[in-house]
Amino acid sequence: MRAKKLLTAALAGLMAFGIMSVDMSNANAATRAELAAISVSKKGNFKYWQKNAPAKLALVEYVKDVTNPRSKNFIPIEDRIAVLDVDGTLMCETAPFCFDFMMFIHRALDDPDYRAALEDRKNAEAVQAAIDAKHMTNDVRRKHCMSNANVFRGMTVDDYAAYTRNYLETPVEGFKNLKIGEAFYLPMVEVMSYLHANQFKLVLVTGADRQYTRVLSEIFPIDNVIGTDYQFVAAAQGDKDGMDYVFAPGDEIVRGDFVSKNINMNKVAAMTRELGKKPVLAFGNSMGDSSMIFHTTVDNKYKTAAFMVLCDDTAREFGSAQKAETIRTKSERYGWTTISMRDDWATIYGDKVHKE
Repeated sequence: MRAKKLLTAALAGLMAFGIMSVDMSNANAATRAELAAISVSKKGNFKYWQKNAPAKLALVEYVKDVTNPRSKNFIPIEDRIAVLDVDGTLMCETAPFCFDFMMFIHRALDDPDYRAALEDRKNAEAVQAAIDAKHMTNDVRRKHCMSNANVFRGMTVDDYAAYTRNYLETPVEGFKNLKIGEAFYLPMVEVMSYLHANQFKLVLVTGADRQYTRVLSEIFPIDNVIGTDYQFVAAAQGDKDGMDYVFAPGDEIVRGDFVSKNINMNKVAAMTRELGKKPVLAFGNSMGDSSMIFHTTVDNKYKTAAFMVLCDDTAREFGSAQKAETIRTKSERYGWTTISMRDDWATIYGDKVHKE
C-alpha cells in the first residue's frame, strides 16, 4: 500500500513539473476550476441532486422562507450565517480518512525531502494504525496535532500553501480518476453556490488544520474558515513571547506550536469568538458536529435548520450503513434533516469517477 502511495505521489509530482505528460482529459473528475465554476441560481437550479430529493426540497423551502422580506421568518443579510463541516460533509473522508491526516502521514513517513524526528514518525505510525483499524481516538488525534505542528514547523504561510497545493494533486486511494483536491461532493458544492446566491455567509467549521482548509477551499466563495489552530511566530522570534517581541522588516511569519483542535465544544467556542453571533444554518455528518448544530439551533432568535449527510452509499463511495443508521436515528430525535448520499444525489463525484 505504501509503495503504491509513493508511486502515485511521484507520478503526480512529475506531471506537476511537466516531466511527464498524460492526457487524462476524458477520464478526470471535475477539475478544481470546474468545481469553482459550478453555479446554482437564487431560485435553485440544482442538477446533481435527484429532482424530488426531500433534503433538497427542505433546504429550498427554508431558504425561500428566511430570505422573503414578507415572511415572519425573514433573516437580515448580515445574520444569514451558514456553518459547514468539511470532511464527510463537503468532501470525501473515507479514502481512507480525512486528507489533512493523510498529508501529515505523507510528510512524516513518505516525503523523500524531509526526515521527521523519531517521536513524530512513531506518532504518524500510530495515526496510520488507527486509520487502518477504523478506530480514531482523541488520544491519537492529540498525537497527530502535536506532531503535525512539528513536521511543518518553520514553514512560511506561502511555503505551507505550496506544499498543500502539491499534495492536493495526489490520487485518492480506492478511486479511479479522482485527486484529493477534486474530492468534493458535487451536490454539496451546489449547496454552497445556492447559499451564496441567496446572500448567506459561508463559514467552514472543521477539525482540519485551518491553513490547510483555506488552501483546499480557496476555489469557493468562503467567507471564513474556522479550524484547528497552530501558532504563527516570527522566524527570528526564538523563545520570546509575542508581547515582548516586535515584528520588524525582514522578519518572516512561520508555523509554530499546536494550539487547539477544533472539534466538539472547541467548535462552539471558536464560532462564538470569531463570528460574534449565532449561525442560522448548519451542515454536518457525524455526532462530532452535534455541538456546532446545537449551538446553531437552540435558543436562536431566528428560524434555523440543520442537515446531516448520511454516508449510506456503498456503491459509489466507501459508506457505512451502520454509521448512517446511527446518524439517521439521532437526526430524527433532534429534528435535523438527513441528506442521503445514496438516495438524494444523482452523482457524488461525477460519472467519470469510480471505486476501484
